[in-house]
Amino acid sequence: MKISLLGQFGSGNSGNDGSLEAMLIYLRKLRPDAEFLCICSNPAVIEARYNIRCMSVGGPALSAPWARRLDRLLLKLPRRLALLGIAIAQLNGFDLMIIPGTGILDDFQENAFGWPFVIFCWCLVARLCRTEIAFVSIGAGPIKGRLSRWFLVSAAKMASYRSYRDDYSLEYMRSLGVDVSRDHRYPDIAFSLPLPACGPEKSAGEGLCVGVGIMRYRGWQPGESHADAIYENYIRKISAFTNWLVAEGYRVNLFMGDVTDQRACDDIVDILANTVAKADWARVEIASGGGSLHDLMKRISTVDLAVVSRYHNLVCALKLGRPTISLGYARKNDDLMRDFGQQQFCRHIEAFDVDGLQNLFLEMLDNREAIKHQISLVNERFQSQLLEQQQILGKQLLSAPPV
Repeated sequence: MKISLLGQFGSGNSGNDGSLEAMLIYLRKLRPDAEFLCICSNPAVIEARYNIRCMSVGGPALSAPWARRLDRLLLKLPRRLALLGIAIAQLNGFDLMIIPGTGILDDFQENAFGWPFVIFCWCLVARLCRTEIAFVSIGAGPIKGRLSRWFLVSAAKMASYRSYRDDYSLEYMRSLGVDVSRDHRYPDIAFSLPLPACGPEKSAGEGLCVGVGIMRYRGWQPGESHADAIYENYIRKISAFTNWLVAEGYRVNLFMGDVTDQRACDDIVDILANTVAKADWARVEIASGGGSLHDLMKRISTVDLAVVSRYHNLVCALKLGRPTISLGYARKNDDLMRDFGQQQFCRHIEAFDVDGLQNLFLEMLDNREAIKHQISLVNERFQSQLLEQQQILGKQLLSAPPV
């Protein structure tokens, strides 16, 4: 069986790569005979990490200066036509194309001819090549650009299997005219990844550690007119909250979920260097950017509570049973917290205030044992649901043909 996997993999986002890994673990278990092709952002990274054949999602880059100039003059039409030809050649003979997890059906920080067009293009080619298409536990919406919406809805309608990681995504696609009567609702596939090995036990005198997930957030749309003000406001507030945690005697672990978050972490550290007493710096640990979801889970496994913004930071914290506050930038965070019965601990990344966040943290701290119990119950249900989806995929799309 020949299976392609499509997504923004290898770009430095740990959540995207974790979704790919979770799907590969399942596929290799069910179909060890399968031949894989990953169509992704950075083939070299994914090829080395997962030992599968890869190609660039946009096809080969134009190397000659004159070709690049001509492509720009013609609004990149030559390269887009070339991509269609390359895609047909690559997908010909493939049985299945899977888009595993991620918020693939939204236009966060994208214009229409970015990922919305790419997804549409590859799905169109798959249909032309009679390759089945499956969107598995994906996130959808919002899609604010009209042309982006057309590309992504058209791509979704070409699939023979669709499942969504939250109710909002399913209802959003219904509102855009997609027939969801045969679609499914299953948790994010990253919840099926194996847990990290337990680290050494903390000593009694170490005190509580709080994980703070940093994000370089500049608004929803690329080129947002108030992007600098949004970013600076977030950096100022999360720095003040982190400074308060240290002053209250907590240990703090700063971590990220994407290589682009390194800039935000550096800016926060610069502020903390002027506000945190030198004697307290030993209680602040700072992660480097990038890494896998396994690296992220290992780091989160060392904290007692968490405050995060990125969706897959939230997934990891809840998967590990950590009481968590979500400073989300999209509905997906709120829906996941609601699934875990933790909706009271949601705030928007642009709207939270420092005093309110401090009070919310203290409320979570007082109730952390009951919260951990509630989270554990939902994690058990999620594992059962993901196993159910694997069985459906195996039966509908991955079963071996009769001999």
